[in-house]
Parts: sequence; structure tokens; C-alpha cells
Amino acid sequence: MLKILEKAKTKVKKLVGLATWILVVLLLISTVKNFSRVHGVNEAVQKEKEKIDKIRQENEELTAKIAQTQGAFYIEKQIRDKLGMAKAGESIVVLPEAEILRKLAPKVLVEENTLPDPNWKKWMKLFL
Repeated sequence: MLKILEKAKTKVKKLVGLATWILVVLLLISTVKNFSRVHGVNEAVQKEKEKIDKIRQENEELTAKIAQTQGAFYIEKQIRDKLGMAKAGESIVVLPEAEILRKLAPKVLVEENTLPDPNWKKWMKLFL
């Protein structure tokens, strides 16, 4: 009877030991998965922070452009350029479109680059 009880105790100890190892392996697997998830989330957070920084920079540039366009100098420049207005004493020159300017411009003759005649041809022309 004692032998049966000892065998049962050893079997129980083996089963408890095996169950403990299985539990440890499962916990390790779960921990590794959680670490990988945390790493992936950290990368996603970093990418989103970079996007936010880029958007903030664009926002600052646009704010600067808005401030520039609301300034008196910019408004005056736009009035001069688009409406053709001028200050007292200034004269406005309006040029035609580029195509019309090309048609009106004098034609540039392109000379062909040719080598001079060799000496023997020059002598032939001179004597004949």
C-alpha cells in the first residue's frame, strides 16, 4: 500500500512539475507577444509624432504666408501687378505675351560651323 501511495505521489509530482513547465512556457510566449505588440505600438506612436511635427511645421509656414499676404506691402504689390496701377510719377509698361514677342523679335541667323578649306584647295582656286 505504501508503494502505491509513493508511486501516486511521484506521479502527482511529475504532473505538477510538467504543468508548471507548461505554464512557464505559456507565460513566456505571452510575454514575448506582449513585448512585440508594445514595440509595434511604440513605432506607430513615433510615426504619428513625426506626422504631427510635419503638420506643425506646415502650419507655421502657412501662418507666416498669411501674415505676409495681409501686410500692406504685399497688398500694394498685388494691386500694382494684377490691376496695373502705379504710384504718382511711375509709368507702367505692358508687354505682350511671349508668343507675340517671339514673332516680333528679329530672326537670329545661325551660321553653320564649317572648317576652312585645306591649303591645296586654296592653291587650286588661286591658280585655276
